[in-house]
Amino acid sequence: MRTWTTGTAGPHPPVVLVHGGPGLWDYLQPVASLLDPVTVVHRYDQPWDGPHTIARYVADLEELRRHWGHERWVVAGHSFGATLAFAYAHQHPERTAALGYLSGVGVGDWRTGYQRSWRTRISAGQAERLALLEEMTRTRDEEVEFRTLSWFTDHADPVQGWKWAAQDAQHDAAINFEANAQLNAETSAWSDAQVLGWAGELTMPAWFVHGDRDPRPLSSVERLAAAVPRGQLIVIQGAGHHPWRERPVSFGETLRRLVVGLLGENPQ
Repeated sequence: MRTWTTGTAGPHPPVVLVHGGPGLWDYLQPVASLLDPVTVVHRYDQPWDGPHTIARYVADLEELRRHWGHERWVVAGHSFGATLAFAYAHQHPERTAALGYLSGVGVGDWRTGYQRSWRTRISAGQAERLALLEEMTRTRDEEVEFRTLSWFTDHADPVQGWKWAAQDAQHDAAINFEANAQLNAETSAWSDAQVLGWAGELTMPAWFVHGDRDPRPLSSVERLAAAVPRGQLIVIQGAGHHPWRERPVSFGETLRRLVVGLLGENPQ
């Protein structure tokens, strides 16, 4: 796996950032830069080759922890990465100093709320073009257009959001649609009772950070956060799905408080 390590070694636990997708690549360097002044920060690309299962992806994270030689670390995941970080924390509580659940989907039917919000942010013509592109064998330019149309609605500001999405769409790597389909199918099969039961077993501090303008509904994250004994919900006002872009100051302060506040805390 391709990895990156930045930051400053010190008294605070290291952090691993877990990107979303599934089927994408690491894009969390801007988040790492917000944490670099206070601790060591690791990032990595999730695997291209299968098997694409949560168990395998959790095992990859644990292998990386051993490789980097950390007893415990903060596991902070974004979007699908939040789901993966949650699964890791549940399976390896003794290794997880804290959980950062960033812009995740929570529990329950989040898709209905997401679709409702999505429809308010995209024009009929754009939605029609996106559906057409989705069914095509795309050229390079069409792939960039497809990604831009797919991602710009994640941002609170549609004008700046289009620019950010177009920038992200230029990445040379292909989207791993096989990984996306397999992992989404697995997590979609989890029942609410299962997920809430896992949440109730978490022993570490768990911060659920969500933009109030994220199309993924806040209510689903509120429900999950409430089930975690040491869960805390932090809502970033005016932020969409990538809060470090639209509200970097408040988002950065939140992450640093999570890490710095762990100093002296013993495993539960």
